[in-house]
Amino acid sequence: MDRELHAKGLAVRKDVLGAEYVDKSMAAADGFNAPFQGILNEYCWGMVWGDERLPRKTRSMLNLAMLASLNRMTEWELHLRGALNNGVTRDEVQAILHQVAVYAGVPVG
Repeated sequence: MDRELHAKGLAVRKDVLGAEYVDKSMAAADGFNAPFQGILNEYCWGMVWGDERLPRKTRSMLNLAMLASLNRMTEWELHLRGALNNGVTRDEVQAILHQVAVYAGVPVG
């Protein structure tokens, strides 16, 4: 494990999703799923979300479109809150959903 990347990822994750949500997820980790939490923090939140070539707002908009297109609505709801934290507006969310409906199908839009 890259401890620096893990720490960076944990900080980004808390900033986007909220410390309360992340702390609850981390506290619920056990011997079985703790390694997965490590993967999330290091790779998803440290390597990908920590890459500053795309602003967080853009990443959030991409996530909303991808998660809706894949019909991952439980994750979508979580990332919607993160997107709002990252400055995505209600009007932008509506535009994202319209685009998803056209390109991925009306039911997921």
